[in-house]
Amino acid sequence: MITNIIPVTLDTLLSKVGEIFLQKYRLITISCTDLGEYIDVLYHFDKNYEITNLRLRLERGQEVPSISSIYFSAVIVENEIQDLFGVPVKGLVLDYGGKMMLAEASPKAPQANCPAAAPAE
Repeated sequence: MITNIIPVTLDTLLSKVGEIFLQKYRLITISCTDLGEYIDVLYHFDKNYEITNLRLRLERGQEVPSISSIYFSAVIVENEIQDLFGVPVKGLVLDYGGKMMLAEASPKAPQANCPAAAPAE
């Protein structure tokens, strides 16, 4: 179970990531989960072996702002999320246009519409 989760919105994501950056956190990775009705994007950060997570809940088709202008390393996983889940990422500093992980003949967004199992209650 993921703990220490801070919910963010499309309007607050970049400012919160900026705050975390100024506090000297490092970006671990970003994960994406298709939950059927919506998509969760989780940003995982570490400082002194303590993990902080930001959760952004998206409706299908919503565009997410890139954090790659703050954490350049996000470019890899944001392109991956764009390719595999079909989540449009706006403002990527290096955008592979859906061709980073998928070949021309690959299915588009192969992880989209593959909802994760519902968490146990």
